[in-house]
Amino acid sequence: MNRAFSRKKDKTWMHTPEALSKHYIPYNAKFLGSTEVEQPKGTEVVRDAVRKLKFARHIKKSEGQKTPKVELQISIYGVKILEPKTKEVQHNCQLHRISFCADDKTDKRIFTFICKDSESNKHLCYVFDSEKCAEEITLTIGQAFDLAYRKFLESGGKDVETRKQIAGLQKRIQELETENIELRNKVQDLENQLRITQISTSPASSVTPKSPSTDIFDMVPFSPITPQLSTPTRNGTQPPPVPSRSTEIKRDLFGAEPFDPFNCGAGDFPPDIQSKLDEMQ
Repeated sequence: MNRAFSRKKDKTWMHTPEALSKHYIPYNAKFLGSTEVEQPKGTEVVRDAVRKLKFARHIKKSEGQKTPKVELQISIYGVKILEPKTKEVQHNCQLHRISFCADDKTDKRIFTFICKDSESNKHLCYVFDSEKCAEEITLTIGQAFDLAYRKFLESGGKDVETRKQIAGLQKRIQELETENIELRNKVQDLENQLRITQISTSPASSVTPKSPSTDIFDMVPFSPITPQLSTPTRNGTQPPPVPSRSTEIKRDLFGAEPFDPFNCGAGDFPPDIQSKLDEMQ
């Protein structure tokens, strides 16, 4: 391992001071993870952490899990670890909490730094894998430290307090954004449950049957299929009964039976008319 903070002061840095003080330098790398260490610095400390995380990553790789990719944003305020696509901040390591940074000379893809966690006050070692930029990332973090120290001397220490306040506000903003996302998800779940409840409590059988409509004479329309209902009309009176069909022979106004030439007897007509009727049959 190689200490990045032991560079000479007249070392020619890779980036302009404005790029690190007003903006940030982005890098892409694979994140092997972080693990707690007992000491805030030391080559042997980070070497043990790298060995431990490499072994854990090897087990996960054998199970089919890929090493997650992250984006690093390096500035004089710290190192942010983001998800590359969504830009969600996974870790925000403030520069004044980083105590050690190094790249592995035996494995040129590996670089690490140790940062003191703001909540647990434990020292965590972050390990990354970058095929081409491991040493460059280490030098960039070292340049950020050099610029931050110079700014500290120029401001007489006031800038450190300002950065702490800004870091606290950034952390609070991140917490509020996380709470906002959780609340949106809860509201969406409640809306889905409400839709399911409304659908389940309104079956087709609960529809009230409509009463048959009546015409201008308050009469229910006749349908030969539906049975006759004894439903009172709007004025409260019952409709007149429907006369039943009788099998008896109907008679006309004079009491005579209906005339049917085919059902008459043979002796009811004269011979000449009867012969014509027989021809017609």
